[in-house]
Amino acid sequence: MIIIDGHCDVLWKMYENPLINFYEPQQAELDVNYENIIRSGVKIQCFAIYLPESIKQPKFDDYLEYINIFYQKIAINDKLTVIKNQSDLLQVMNGTKVGAILTLEGADAINDHSLYTQILYHLGVRMIGVTWNYANWAADGILEARKGGFSKKGKRFIKECNDLGIILDASHLSVRSFWDLADHSSSPIVATHSNAEAVCKHPRNLKDDQIRALIIKGGRIGMTFVPWFVSDAGTASIAQLIKHIEHVCALGGEKHVVLGSDFDGFDKKITDLEHTGQMDNLAQQLSRFYSDQTVEGFLYRNWFSFFKTNLPVS
Repeated sequence: MIIIDGHCDVLWKMYENPLINFYEPQQAELDVNYENIIRSGVKIQCFAIYLPESIKQPKFDDYLEYINIFYQKIAINDKLTVIKNQSDLLQVMNGTKVGAILTLEGADAINDHSLYTQILYHLGVRMIGVTWNYANWAADGILEARKGGFSKKGKRFIKECNDLGIILDASHLSVRSFWDLADHSSSPIVATHSNAEAVCKHPRNLKDDQIRALIIKGGRIGMTFVPWFVSDAGTASIAQLIKHIEHVCALGGEKHVVLGSDFDGFDKKITDLEHTGQMDNLAQQLSRFYSDQTVEGFLYRNWFSFFKTNLPVS
């Protein structure tokens, strides 16, 4: 089994608790640790820079602190390769090492400084979610009361990311911001950790027209394992998660469904899908309904084909 996971919050936990060791056997404080990655055959893991709400005025230095954690405590091991371009991607997929992609969740501290965006690119950030749930200088998030879209500065930021080769993530955007991003991005966009609103009414989930737009644009929709994004009841099963996959497929998205677990970003878990080491349980249940080729698409091929096309060439 091979898996690519488009979103986790390991760096946030390691920021909050510097004593956590990603490589320590049976590291129970992390859902995603090296042991669980190897157990489930995770080939590529995306690591998000997420600044908690306790940081009231985010600074660029806060991003640098997370990036320092990533390189000093995760990317130091020769068993893991940082993926920055298509060549790195192919090297990982054809080799024995695990790959890691650095991402950013919330562009607040960039604050319209194109130099900051370029520095993040040079440090390895290859995917950016422009907002978390609320507004910043670039756009409104999904819980912002005014429900606005991208600012002029934000639209300029879209072009800067397109030009650099940074993938843009629509998760957490307001509905209007989503459509602004879809309209202004010259490159395909993704929603790394968002499910289907038709199955579960959580505001972070995507409406059918948004899912169709991602499909048409050649993007990806990352199924997230957060229970209250899976079921309106707030508790969830793997079978209920699969209903979201079924819905996206019914809209024509079989080649666009990917995984974006959001592990380490929430406490309450789906039964039997409580950490990365249990990904095989999801694979087994998917195999009851879909062909091996389709399941491989969900687990890794759809992400792989996207990254192969949309990461920088070198």
